[in-house]
Amino acid sequence: MTSQQPQEPQHPQPTRIRDLPLTLLEKRFSTASLALDYGAAIVRVRSRLGVFVRDFQQVYGAFAVADAPPFADFHTEVCGGQGLRSFLRPQSRFLIDGIQPFDPFPKAQALPHFEWGVNWCFAQRFNQHVLLHAGALALGDRAVIMAAPPGAGKSTLTAAMMLRGFRMLSDEFGVLCPRTGKLWPMLKPVALKNRAVDVIRDYADNAILGPLYKGTRKGDVAHLAPLAASVDARQRPARPCLLLFPSFRDGATLNIRRLPGEEAFARVAFNSFNYALLGQISFAAVAEVVAACPAFALEYSKLDEAIEAIRTMIAESTSDAVAA
Repeated sequence: MTSQQPQEPQHPQPTRIRDLPLTLLEKRFSTASLALDYGAAIVRVRSRLGVFVRDFQQVYGAFAVADAPPFADFHTEVCGGQGLRSFLRPQSRFLIDGIQPFDPFPKAQALPHFEWGVNWCFAQRFNQHVLLHAGALALGDRAVIMAAPPGAGKSTLTAAMMLRGFRMLSDEFGVLCPRTGKLWPMLKPVALKNRAVDVIRDYADNAILGPLYKGTRKGDVAHLAPLAASVDARQRPARPCLLLFPSFRDGATLNIRRLPGEEAFARVAFNSFNYALLGQISFAAVAEVVAACPAFALEYSKLDEAIEAIRTMIAESTSDAVAA
């Protein structure tokens, strides 16, 4: 007789938001029984705006449907305008804990309103970690931190890297744990603006883009949905191994320049959301990252060329760490 080998337990695949009938998703939103697990934070969402729920399903489709946990870091709502404006010029209002922190948006722009509102919540109220104003991606458990001013092409490069096999942790927030020195995911759709929308739409067949919102306060905007591989790993932190400061210049030859530690420190620290608030904690955390990670300025015009260069830099930084 042959003995049977024990079989690995089969874990059922989670139901994803994209697989939920829209009517059922609308019901969950209306009762605030939908919670978004971004990785580092959980946000409970309530809304009765059908246009918001429909657009949300497109860009959060890979996220799992789960019962709302007993605790959430933030309680938010996207609701319609009040009074005559709800009929004459329909609006969306973003609420956090029942308070409206900024002006309404047009109702058709409810999703970008929610995205910017949640970003505001993170930047203003999430101080358990050092929040770097930077994107973060990983190969395995080795992460690259990418910081750049608006218009430098960081979001476009972040999107392209995810579409070429990198695990995206975040496009906006490098969530640095001061105790472990690791980066936690804060995974949200990538907000692409103006020309970048068509660049990414044409870049890869697996790019899932939501609606194009024309004439927002930040120009024409569309959101790239995170891929399932990144979504499913959002409880998996990564250790920084590379600091990168990218900039796009049309027609430029790829140029990589090593930065001294003090310049890298200044660029990272003084572009964080809560560096001054956390004081010594943030100083020590950023200093540890700068000491452990080589830093480079990268000027590029071709996405694939830049991505291959980044792969090489990560491999070299890993080899140097092992040798040390």
